[in-house]
Amino acid sequence: MTVRWEHRADLAEQAVNERHATRLWGLPRTNLAIIAWPPTTRDKVFLRWHYWWQAHYLDNQVDAAQRRGTKARTQRILRTIRGIRIRNLSPLSKNSYYDDKAWLALAFERAQRLPEFKTIWGSRELSTNIMEGVDGLTGVLPWRSNENFYNVPTNGPAALLAAREGQLEFSAHLVDWVFENLIDGKGLVMDGLHMRMHGPQNATDTHSYCQGVMLGACTELAKAQRKAEGVGPDEVSPVGISSITRVHHLVDAVSTHMTNNHDVINWRTGGGDGGLFNGILMRYLALVATDLPGASDATRQAKSRARRIVLATAEAVWRSRLEVDGLPVFSADWERDAVLPQAGGLIGATIAGAVASSDIAERDLSVQLSGWMAMEAAAKVTRSQ
Repeated sequence: MTVRWEHRADLAEQAVNERHATRLWGLPRTNLAIIAWPPTTRDKVFLRWHYWWQAHYLDNQVDAAQRRGTKARTQRILRTIRGIRIRNLSPLSKNSYYDDKAWLALAFERAQRLPEFKTIWGSRELSTNIMEGVDGLTGVLPWRSNENFYNVPTNGPAALLAAREGQLEFSAHLVDWVFENLIDGKGLVMDGLHMRMHGPQNATDTHSYCQGVMLGACTELAKAQRKAEGVGPDEVSPVGISSITRVHHLVDAVSTHMTNNHDVINWRTGGGDGGLFNGILMRYLALVATDLPGASDATRQAKSRARRIVLATAEAVWRSRLEVDGLPVFSADWERDAVLPQAGGLIGATIAGAVASSDIAERDLSVQLSGWMAMEAAAKVTRSQ
């Protein structure tokens, strides 16, 4: 079983790298992923590159290197980091969107834990810039500079990053803010809230990646709190119980409202930015399945349920793929067969800070990265058995 999922993850990695990866502007020792396949001429030269898509491309490379470190994977990670730096045309902190920066900082933090890496130049400055963006009135991060919208896609990754970097009080504050303000009647995490003249107003949309990142933040916070108190991951202890209990409830809500009767994630997201959403949920469900601490029956049930969703969904993702030259093209809708991408038609435009879907969603890098994430998630949970 483990070999099968690792092989599928390898094929997903190869598919993305063969179809999307190239040097940035022909520069040596650089790598970036073109945002569409087949690409347009302007996308080949990276007139558009989508900062946060590249962050997840890098995160996926780290997944592959964690599974099996190779010199080629290490070099590609280094070249991707260099490509991101150069294409940004300024320091990586020079981005008005805090969610973009938080996703990249998470990828950097994970890359630095690989044995081949020590410190990635600029990663500390990026993390510091994010933490310095906290709004004095709300105590949390805005979506972007000079903005009165405070959302989970920014504060979730920031909470996760803070937990991994040992800023436990700040991480707990961000997690508490989300769960005190942004849980709907189904137990799902809403998108965020606007601060209006008359007071806060919730943005009530529920996105799959919001569930994912809060599962990750709560799991990492509980792990870090228990480690700080010298409590083992499988010991019975009240340390971290608030975060652990929140994971129990959120896994249950995801299972009830975001999967079908076969435990397959069926939240329709399309392409564009939405193409990443379900893959991010898969990444952090896998983290729950392997890393959620505690020894209670509720914890064991949450981990088991998360594992079932990951494996059932990954199997559906694999079954719905197309194959081109022996490599997968993943579907944007994991309950339906993939559509073959073709040249021509519209590639998703950026509107109000978000990237819309291409005419054929499978053309988007984001959709293919999510398929790859699903394979890596399945490989992770089967390795942990």
